[in-house]
Amino acid sequence: MILGCRSNAQPASPAKAFVAGTRTTKTPEVASWVFKGDRVQGWEDHGWDARQPRKSGDPERHLMGNYGGWILAKSGFEGLFGGLTMRVRTTPQASEFLELNLDSEKADIFPRVMLRPEHRVDLADGWSEIYVSMSELNPTLAQFDHVRLRAVRPLPPPGLVEIDFVGLTGADAALLTQAEAARNAPGTMAAFAVDCEAPVQEISPLIYSIAFDPMHDGKETHQWKLNAASRRWGGNPASRYNWELGNAWNTGLDYFFENVDYVDEPGFTWRNYLDANRDRHVVSAVTLPMLGWVARDTKSVSFPRSEYPVQQAFDGYRTIAGNGLGKDGKPLKPGPPARTSIAAPPDFIARWVKTLRDYEAVRGKTAEIFFLDNEPALWHSTHRDVHPAPLSYDEQLSRTVEYASAVRKVAPDALLAGPAEWGWPGYFYSAVDAEAGFMLRPDRRAHGDVPLLEWWLGKLAAHEKKTGVRLLDVLDLHFYPQAQGMGVGTEGQTDGESAALRIRSTRALWDPRYTDESWIKEPVRLIPRMRELVQKNYPGLKLAIGEYNFGAERHLSGGLALAEALGRFGQEGLYAAWYWTYPVDASPAFWAFRAFRNYDGAGGRFADWSMPTTTAQPDASLFAARSKDGSRVTLVALNLSPKETLEASIKLQGCTPAVSQRVFSYIGDARGFSPRQVPLGSAYRLPPYSITVIELTVPRPK
Repeated sequence: MILGCRSNAQPASPAKAFVAGTRTTKTPEVASWVFKGDRVQGWEDHGWDARQPRKSGDPERHLMGNYGGWILAKSGFEGLFGGLTMRVRTTPQASEFLELNLDSEKADIFPRVMLRPEHRVDLADGWSEIYVSMSELNPTLAQFDHVRLRAVRPLPPPGLVEIDFVGLTGADAALLTQAEAARNAPGTMAAFAVDCEAPVQEISPLIYSIAFDPMHDGKETHQWKLNAASRRWGGNPASRYNWELGNAWNTGLDYFFENVDYVDEPGFTWRNYLDANRDRHVVSAVTLPMLGWVARDTKSVSFPRSEYPVQQAFDGYRTIAGNGLGKDGKPLKPGPPARTSIAAPPDFIARWVKTLRDYEAVRGKTAEIFFLDNEPALWHSTHRDVHPAPLSYDEQLSRTVEYASAVRKVAPDALLAGPAEWGWPGYFYSAVDAEAGFMLRPDRRAHGDVPLLEWWLGKLAAHEKKTGVRLLDVLDLHFYPQAQGMGVGTEGQTDGESAALRIRSTRALWDPRYTDESWIKEPVRLIPRMRELVQKNYPGLKLAIGEYNFGAERHLSGGLALAEALGRFGQEGLYAAWYWTYPVDASPAFWAFRAFRNYDGAGGRFADWSMPTTTAQPDASLFAARSKDGSRVTLVALNLSPKETLEASIKLQGCTPAVSQRVFSYIGDARGFSPRQVPLGSAYRLPPYSITVIELTVPRPK
């Protein structure tokens, strides 16, 4: 994936006429100060705009002319409040340009409020006193730890805004009563059903897997709280990893084509990765370089300033490294691969697998799955410094046969997965076709006009039939929604339309009726499509999604999309899926993962056999599973509506009546799932944008 940049700069808007404040109500008493001449009680300044000098005790003096803003943050802050007040002084022409919102390190769920005349009382000394109630800033009374004030349009220079007396007012009893009433108001009736008598689908625990991210050095301990079944060593840098040097990678197009030692840990090697996984009983899934070149050291760069003095950009930290583009944005011709790399033929990679397996024999086996490189259709872009030519049908097959054969000799029991392709075009066309244009598709036409994956799988099946050697065990593809604004990780638009689209985009994984709402504009139905490819061309392969991500991890839409995907993976019988990379700590995506792997904080997990479910509610989903011994049924209910509360009746058709239950609900709070007391047989209240886990205990079958 190639990420571009765009400028948000716009011409300055014409000055607006001053509109006097209209608020007549008295500002409530402040219960907790944030700034009062100085920051108080541990609040930190995370602002990004320029400032004019000030003395301690004086107001802040911000220059917000170019979309400036001020963020005040206090990690771990908690409390219930009625609203936020502050004093602001600025020129009349700039009186209505500020946006206020609360925020959290963990979740992006708070409305953005434009400051309007009804929020303001204008004082005699030129200051205006602002008050915004929590009914606007925080209608769900979620926990927050940031206060953000920013300009939403450019201002005439200098754009001076003075700010003082920022405080949180005491919780209004009427507001709390109103919020409680809203939480308890009758919701829309929704009927769900679980068919306990229908055939069940075994759920592979490997669908609950994450990635090892060398750029974050694997030290972020919250990843282990996810209770993931596997970690995948992968991504673009893995294509150039030199196992003999231990901690030598090349960043490729992602970051200035540099050789680096990503993991900031002395002596780090793949052994540390295996050890960490083994200690936590996590399966290791390792990407094997098949590109033919790996990093020769941790210092070299592909487009050095000395050879290419005129480039579009240079690394600000390692200024000798350029991005390989001329001032006109066109790619520069790369030098010889040996500038950064050494040859890595099949025997070099097979020796790594042999060394790895020998190490496991002593330390305990964790590596069971090996990926045949990563996103080969993009090599001529992501790694164009060593592989500038687009990959063809024939080269992809020959590299697969050569490298997989070498690995199979030293690890006959390993699971080999591929082609780890990035997305939709790579399922049907080679990189040669992509360069020439899909209408022309010269490479595909030269191979009987057979789509790439069909052709590749058929050739590997024929190879096994001829030689008796199986070179592929798992069909592995990557999936990223392609609609505009979806993003990856914490990035992505979170307006109402984008949030709804993000959740709908999960249907591309399984629903043949869903037409993808991106440039694809046809049904993707990825998992059924993969199943058909295998049945037609190479029966017996397992199915995996080696990378996927829906973006907006800190927003509830990102969490709900992930929860929806995890539920569908179990229903569809997917063998494995690795989230890229792992969700931000305590974010909605983090808690979505925990809904299936540790909803109670004590190891409670979604059960082992998926059962069919139905619901007539369009903005809701229900996933159900029973344990292997039949004593437990777990349900994950998703309310995908941002506004509507559901009263869910769940009929367990053919099930033995439950004797007890536990219910846990997540509505965006950074603290995660909260236990709820719900009598057996009662309806389950599903708040807007929520995840509810129901654990039922049933008598064991005799």
